[in-house]
Formats: sequence, C-alpha cells, structure tokens
Amino acid sequence: MTEARQNRTRDLGVLSLAVIAPVWGYSWIVIKVGLRYSTPYTFIALATAGCTVCFFVALLATRRSLRPPPVTWTAPIGFLQTSLFNLLATVALGTGGAGKVSVLAYTMPFWLLLLAWLFLGERLRSLQWPAVALAFAGLVLVVGPWDIGGALPGILACVAGLVWAAGGLLIKLLHGRERVDALSLTTWQMAFGAIPLVAIAALTESGWPEWTGTFIACLAYVVLLSSGLCWVLWTHALHSLPAGAAGMGTLAVPVVGVTAAWIQLGERPTVVEAAGIALIVTALAALATYGIVAGRRVTHASTEVTVMPPVVE
Repeated sequence: MTEARQNRTRDLGVLSLAVIAPVWGYSWIVIKVGLRYSTPYTFIALATAGCTVCFFVALLATRRSLRPPPVTWTAPIGFLQTSLFNLLATVALGTGGAGKVSVLAYTMPFWLLLLAWLFLGERLRSLQWPAVALAFAGLVLVVGPWDIGGALPGILACVAGLVWAAGGLLIKLLHGRERVDALSLTTWQMAFGAIPLVAIAALTESGWPEWTGTFIACLAYVVLLSSGLCWVLWTHALHSLPAGAAGMGTLAVPVVGVTAAWIQLGERPTVVEAAGIALIVTALAALATYGIVAGRRVTHASTEVTVMPPVVE
C-alpha cells in the first residue's frame, strides 16, 4: 500500500470515528425521547427486530452465507449482548437519566477486563489496575448506592454493562476455537437475542406505541444510524487505525451522552455525579492510552466486543 493510500485510509478512519462518537452518544437521548411514546419493552423489541432485518440485508448484499455460526455459542451471546443488555439499559433509561445511564452502561470495558482476568487468566498490567480502581470509584459516585430509592436505574445500567461484557467473554472464547465472520456473528446473535425481546413485548403490552412522527424518527435513528451506519463505520475504523487509537476515539460517546442530556433534557448532574463521570472517563482514557503506548492490538474477538452494543449506543 502506497503512503498516499495509507494516509487516505487513516484519514477515513478518523472521519469514521468523528461520525460514530456523536451518533452513538446521542442515541441515548433519542431512545429516552422515544420512550415517551412507548414502553421500554416495545421500543427495544421494535428496534432490535429492525436492526436484525438490516443486518440480514447486509449479509445478502455482501453475498455472505446465511448459515449461522455455532448456535451453542451464538445463542448465549445473543441472549447476553442483545436480550439482556438492551432490556436492562432501556428499562434503566425509562426510569433514569439518559446521561447517567449512558456513562454507566459504557463501563463494559472494565467488566470485560475483570472477567478476562478471572476466567481467562489475562493479567491486568501496570496502568490497568489504577484505571479499574478509578472506574469503580466513579461507579460508586454516579450510582449513589446510599440513595436507595434513586439507585435502581444506575444499578440496572451497571448490570447491563456487566452482561454485555460476559457476552464479550464468550466471543473471545469462540474466536479462540474457530474463525467466525464478524457480520454473520453480529447478525445471528442479534436474531437470537431479538426473540426473547419480542416475546416479552408481546406478553406485556396491551397496545401499540403512539406512532407519532417523533417516535418513528427515534426508531429510524436507532435502527439505521446508531446500528447500521455506525457498525459499518466502526468496522472500517478498526481496520484503518490502531486499536488503541480507535478506542480513544470512542471516549467521546459517554461525554456526548451526558452533554446532550444536559442541554436537551435538562439533566444536570450533581457535583458528586459529575465527579464520578469524570473518574470513569479518565479511567477509559487511561486504558486507551495504555493500549497505544504498549503497542497492543486488540484481537479480532476483542473487536467484536466493542462493536456489539448498536441498539442503544
């Protein structure tokens, strides 16, 4: 590859990140607005079903096989990263602030580090330990466990990040055993994960959502932009830039979520919450910096781990 072509590829990767961060960050506010016209169960079922259709269209457009990856792996991944993550995060949005939930759900990299340490024997090194400590300190400040009545949305968002990381751990294990196409795995795990969400919505709903123009726009934003478009751009960014640099570029996602929630929804964080958010973002930056300095490149399995929260990020 010539130097000019390398520079062009790098510039396009940076441009991709410049689009991804605000789109993913703002999607939390979009869903919060959409929930004014629908219950969380209905919204997430419709969004996930729409995303699944889009990914199957992408499979057909790229002439990939429609045969699913190993179901014994793909179905549990879908249950964790699509069913549980999206359900918990959306219910948290229904009862809590969009900015706060976006930050807490985005802590999945820290949960993944700890799960990989516990179950895969991947050691935490140097800067990773203080980064994890900062993250947990930030979690305590943002969740506010001393406020029993108001802590539930934060707890749900944290658990959402944890179950998504558990799905990421399964992806790492799967890729350690066989090669799996990224788009195929994404499509089929979302399809398997959509089944429980649709069933829950069907069993708990007494009527359809209000099909206003705003609701349709919110649904379209989640399906077409924060899922479809951003998946393509994120994949391109990961192939065009070092993994550490790509990770650094996504730091703006929770920042955009908090800022947009403050401006549009009037969700002004308290001093304690703001301190916690600052600690979490600092910890994310420390981990990304460590990845760049150490020259570590995320494996293909890890790449999947970062790609997969398209419905609510």
